[in-house]
Amino acid sequence: MQKAGVARLYLTDWRSAAPEMRYFSIDTFLSDLNVAVDTIGPPVDLAGLCQGGWLSLLYAARFPGKVRRLVLAGSPVDVSVPSELSRMVASLPPQGFEALVRQGDGIISGKHMLQAWSIPFTMRDAEAALQRRLDRTSEDARALLDRFTRWNDETLDLPGTYYLEVTDWIFRQNRIAAGDFLALGCKIDLAAVKQPVFVLAAENDIVVPPDQAFATARLLATPPAWLQCHTEPCGHLGLFMGCKALAGSWRRIARWLQSDLGEAAGERARISA
Repeated sequence: MQKAGVARLYLTDWRSAAPEMRYFSIDTFLSDLNVAVDTIGPPVDLAGLCQGGWLSLLYAARFPGKVRRLVLAGSPVDVSVPSELSRMVASLPPQGFEALVRQGDGIISGKHMLQAWSIPFTMRDAEAALQRRLDRTSEDARALLDRFTRWNDETLDLPGTYYLEVTDWIFRQNRIAAGDFLALGCKIDLAAVKQPVFVLAAENDIVVPPDQAFATARLLATPPAWLQCHTEPCGHLGLFMGCKALAGSWRRIARWLQSDLGEAAGERARISA
């Protein structure tokens, strides 16, 4: 985005949860994001990746006057359109998630999550992307796969309260899409989102398939002329890390953020969640 001319760019950094963070909730992160936006100076553009996408969407619906444009990349919102991830969560009893939280004294271990989710949802993505290179440049491909594996093994612990809210409210009850989500004391209506929105999906995404990603657009009040939907030929992680996606879709998004769509004039600060 910087290379494409986005000069004022901020990045939120997800930190591993310490014991004193065990009661942090979705509202905690929305509140922190609100402080960041007020410090930067609204209105801002929010670009959300995966869980950062639904978090950004909740924020835009809660504070519509503080968001100028919205980018949702591989973001699960309406899980009535299923994915392998949503099916997996729905198939597990809530008591299992609660037991994991108790086992970690209120913290969800990143290493435990890696064991549960990594093989189906991350390694498959990486191996598929590198498989074509193994035949021609096996040494380079294996070096890249080793590099990815080291990155993938650097896990983050999550607050237990946040984890249980996400698994229950978003992936079981589908509260965001159903209009039953309370964010910082207010019920969220996605029809309050009227800003320009760019929805980016991955063609081979088993975490957030394109049909699920694009279903979000039907819930918004964004005018059709301000709505962009694009599919990248990759998997979930390739959407954020793949060189083709970065050189293609993300440069396109950068141009879209800087284009004149005729909205009310406002300061063009940008923040990535």
